[in-house]
Amino acid sequence: MAQLYINNEHFLAGITIKGDGEEYNNMAFYTSENPQAVLKNRQQLASEIGYSLQDFVCPEQTHSANFQKITKQHKGNGAENQTSAFPQTDALYTYEQGIVLSIFTADCVPIIITNAVTGLCAVIHSGWQGTVKEITSKLLQQLIKEGNHPADLQIQIGMALSQQRFEVDTDVYKHFQALGYADDFMYFHEPTQKYHIDNQLTVQRQCLLAEVPLENIQIDRTCTYDTAHGFSYRQQKTCGRHMIFVVRK
Repeated sequence: MAQLYINNEHFLAGITIKGDGEEYNNMAFYTSENPQAVLKNRQQLASEIGYSLQDFVCPEQTHSANFQKITKQHKGNGAENQTSAFPQTDALYTYEQGIVLSIFTADCVPIIITNAVTGLCAVIHSGWQGTVKEITSKLLQQLIKEGNHPADLQIQIGMALSQQRFEVDTDVYKHFQALGYADDFMYFHEPTQKYHIDNQLTVQRQCLLAEVPLENIQIDRTCTYDTAHGFSYRQQKTCGRHMIFVVRK
């Protein structure tokens, strides 16, 4: 049900994959025809990783640059229904143990941040809008202000839409160009008159600009469009969502 990115003495983190379960293992209520199926999928995941569903915290993602610090009092928010999800929030972070932070993607870039020195863990949902709004940069700035040294941060960029599949018109291209550091990750395809953008590498550049060492950044280059295990909004608008999760043990 889940592919693990991190499983060490400090943290557990991973991404659920599309499969044969209810609604193909969809984890998001807001794209579900049967919310009870999503609830069942989430309960199965919780059991698989050794936590209760009431340990999970989920946001209501709106492609914003908003993030929220999570504490134990927030446990269960958005876990069993959409109405209690954190409103207008696209990134979560905590220093406390036993809180499973979660976000949802289907082509957008998921980012997991951990710091074994401070006990920090975080998840970010960065679609193209989140990237041009610099949600990752803004959260990193806040985390560094709170005492997280960039050299202590470990970053996992999860599977997302590949540059080959992420084709856009001039309006989106201009948003990325305006960042001033994304030109290396874009090209123009003459036959289709479309631009192709590597959102993962743009996010990686944002991490590097925050002085996170390159060797601390891992990228899963699996394309959500091309893999049988991926949910892709670009391929099918009504698709389900992966859940990306991280918890401090």
